[in-house]
Amino acid sequence: MSEKNEKETNHDNKSFKESNENSKKDISIEEKLKDTEDKLLRSLAEIENQRRRFEKEIKDAFEFGSFNFAKESLAILDNLDRAKVAIKNDNVLKDNKDLNKFLENITIIENDLVSIFEKNNIKKISTKNKKFDPNLHQAMTEIEDDKAESGIILQEIQAGYMLGERLLRPALVGVAKKKKSKNEEK
Repeated sequence: MSEKNEKETNHDNKSFKESNENSKKDISIEEKLKDTEDKLLRSLAEIENQRRRFEKEIKDAFEFGSFNFAKESLAILDNLDRAKVAIKNDNVLKDNKDLNKFLENITIIENDLVSIFEKNNIKKISTKNKKFDPNLHQAMTEIEDDKAESGIILQEIQAGYMLGERLLRPALVGVAKKKKSKNEEK
C-alpha cells in the first residue's frame, strides 16, 4: 500500500470515528433529553398528586377533626335525657313544687346542645317507623308485633347521630318481628 493510500485510509477512518462519535453524542443527547423530560413529567405528576392528597387531608381535618370531641359530647345529651326521666320517676321529687322549673331548665340546656350540634353538622338519625338499616342502626332487641311489618323500628333505645355523611354513633333500636303461631313453635 502506498503512503498516499495509507494516509487516505487513516484520514477516512478518523472521519468515520468522528462522525460515529458525533452521532453517539447526538443520540445520547437526544436520549438524555427524552429521559430528563420523562423524569420532569413524572415529578410534576407526583407533585400534583401530592397537592391533591394534601387538599383532601386539610378538607377532612376541617370536616372531621372534631369527630372524637363530638362523639364524646353525645354522652352529655344522653345524660341530660336520663336525668329528666329519673327525676320524673322519682317519688320524692314528684311532690316538689319546683320540679317543673327544674325540668324546664334541663330542657333548655338540652335544646342548646342540640342547636350547637346542628350548627356543626351533627344530626340525629331518624328511627321511628323506619326500616332497619345496619349502616345506621344497631338492633338491640326484637319486638313481636303482628301489626308492624317485620324489620321496622318500633323503639329507640339510644339516639344515633351523623357528622356530615359519616356515622358518629349508630342508633340502638328495637325491631319488629312477626309473632310465631303455635304451630310454628312446635
